[in-house]
Amino acid sequence: MNLRQMEVFRAVMVAGGVNSAAELLHVSPPAISKTLAQASRSAGLVLFERVKGRLVATPEAHALYAEIDSLWHGVEKVRDVARDLAHPTAGALRLAVSASLAPSVVSRTMMKMYERFPRLQCRVRVVAPDVVSAALIDHSYDLGVALLPHDHPNIETVRDYKCGLACVMRDDHPLAAKKLIRPVDLEGQRVISSPENTPFGQALRRAFGASAARMHGDIEVTSSTTACWFAQAGTGIAVVDRVAIAGELLAGLSVRSFQSNERLLVRIMRGKSRPMSVVQHGFVEIFDQVWHALKLDEVSASRRPARS
Repeated sequence: MNLRQMEVFRAVMVAGGVNSAAELLHVSPPAISKTLAQASRSAGLVLFERVKGRLVATPEAHALYAEIDSLWHGVEKVRDVARDLAHPTAGALRLAVSASLAPSVVSRTMMKMYERFPRLQCRVRVVAPDVVSAALIDHSYDLGVALLPHDHPNIETVRDYKCGLACVMRDDHPLAAKKLIRPVDLEGQRVISSPENTPFGQALRRAFGASAARMHGDIEVTSSTTACWFAQAGTGIAVVDRVAIAGELLAGLSVRSFQSNERLLVRIMRGKSRPMSVVQHGFVEIFDQVWHALKLDEVSASRRPARS
């Protein structure tokens, strides 16, 4: 007897008749009768006899039912596990994230993740972009979300985006009156910059162009989030990736567009050797929604599908 025949036989035993079994399994009575006959032939047994117009189970049927009912609890457990894997409320997710992405995009993504996966166990580590790659290569983390990440042959990009630059300063700064900040406007100003030996520092140097030599680059920090804290304290003006200031998280700061063709790459990445889980696909999907909701949707032409 195959599983379908066992299922129909069990339903007839539980429901007490063909019509009731048909209602239980949402099929027609003739389909139940046909499968029941096939089950009887497969088992080589007479399973039911008709007595005064009613089906009556034979002693052999009762003995067989005890074994099938015990087996069926295992079958239902397999179905439950498969359903939970396809539509989980729980699971595990380990994220390695660049600093500027954690306060806005990733935190909002995780809030929505818990609406879909209420029992999710998540571990988030905020690290430098090159550490994101290392965490994916050694399988200590499932997904990496990085600004200006380092390429590696064992790392695959699941989605990628591009974002521009923004200028941040205290509300009482003279340049806060401008709607658009140009590199020349920063000449003579104390600009909170990033070390030139970092990818972000190099991107800022290209964005500033010739005006960089006439700025006061007295302060260097290693993340856009830190630069915003210093600008909030009135230490100077910071030019940061737009992701760092998404969601207006810092009070007392004016954010202005910065005139530059420089675009920064943001990637969601994973190690190539392992396929993605339902939970990981969910994170990628929700991150994409949050990115667009925050108006950070300068998506690159090489955007890849979430599933691979």
